[in-house]
Parts: sequence; structure tokens; C-alpha cells
Amino acid sequence: MLSTLRTALRAVAGRTWGWVLDYAYVAHRQIHGFLVRHDPLPYLEAGERKDAPVLLLPGVYENWQFLKPIADALHADGHPVHVVRTLGYNRGTVAKMAALVTAYLEAAEISNVTIVAHSKGGLIGKLLMTLPASAGRIRHMVAVNTPFSGSHYARFFLDPSIRAFAPRNPALLALARKRAAHSRITSVFSKFDPHIPGGSHLADAENIVLEKYGHFRVIADPRPLQIIRDRLPRKGA
Repeated sequence: MLSTLRTALRAVAGRTWGWVLDYAYVAHRQIHGFLVRHDPLPYLEAGERKDAPVLLLPGVYENWQFLKPIADALHADGHPVHVVRTLGYNRGTVAKMAALVTAYLEAAEISNVTIVAHSKGGLIGKLLMTLPASAGRIRHMVAVNTPFSGSHYARFFLDPSIRAFAPRNPALLALARKRAAHSRITSVFSKFDPHIPGGSHLADAENIVLEKYGHFRVIADPRPLQIIRDRLPRKGA
């Protein structure tokens, strides 16, 4: 009995500390992104992997700079890394944001794209993989901590940008029924995500659970980056 109680207390303490570190990380990234504006154009300069472009899709209330650690690493590997600045802080509906990304893909005339997405970005990416105008341009998506089935906490928020993640949201339910692209999606998620308590498991997709706590801080962890690298097309493929 005492051993069980100690185990439970350690689990609660671990989750609580993970939550603290998670919010410290996102606060740092958001403040840095607000104070220091980076130019994404240099990321378009292709190295040896110009045949394997990457598109970054951040989460709600995140701009592209939240994914800058991944952009830096993949660009250093030789990949051209694309961001859609018109998304801003990604507060619009998933459909509206997907339309902006589709317009970017068409204007840039890029194909064979691998999407790297965080949270809401994964919902946008999945929708893009179902739309005739964009589906053929996308080869794969790695989505990190994406609420594919919504979050039970979302219904407690007044902000429509967050309430859109409620599990019974009609748009989210409609997207969930579109399963054809699931085989081309890798869903990577923390074993405990305080924002998505139900997890990010996606049927018929590749699902990878990280031995981590938190929703945001995993972006800077080397494990998701290695997963992304492993799912990019091999050189010459």
C-alpha cells in the first residue's frame, strides 16, 4: 500500500514538474519570438537536399519561430525549409489556415513536401493532405502533440481559437472521418500532455509515444528531431 502511494506521488510530482518546465519553455520561446524577429528567407536556400523540402506548421498562438530549433537543424542538413508567414499566430480556423498554406504551396510551386507540425499545425496538415489542390504536393507529415481527437479542456475556453479543439466540434469530427491520409502521417506525442489528456493517437497512422511530459518542450528534444530525419526521403530516393 505504502509502495503504491509512493509510486503515485512520484508520478504526480513528475507530471507537475514537467508542466512547470513546459510553461517555462513556451514562455521563453514566445518572448524570444516577439522580441527577436528572424528572417525565414535564408531557410529557403537549399543544400544537398533541395529535392526534399520541409514545411513547418506551428500550433495555435505560435508563429513559425516557435519551430525555429527544428528549422535550424533541418536546414543545416541541407533541406530547404518553408514557413507560411501569413499564418501569423495561427488563430484562424483550420480551414482558413489550410487555404493560406495551399496558396503558398501553389505560389512556391513546391512538391514532395514533408510537413513538420506542432499541435494545431497537425490538423492543418492533415486537412491539406485531403484537399485536391494540395494533397498531391505532400508526401508525409510528422505531427507532434496534435489533438487529432480534440481536447476535453477546450470546451471550457471562451476563445473560439481554443474551443475549436473540443471533441464534439463539427469541423474536427468531419476531419476525423477523413482517414485516407493516415498511412502517410507519423504522430509523435508525449506520454502525458496536459493540453491533450487523451493523447494524440491516430488510427492507421504511425504512432510514437515519447517518454516525456508536456505539450511544448518536446520541440527542443532530440528524439522528435531524429524521428523527423528518419522519415524524410533518403538522398537520391
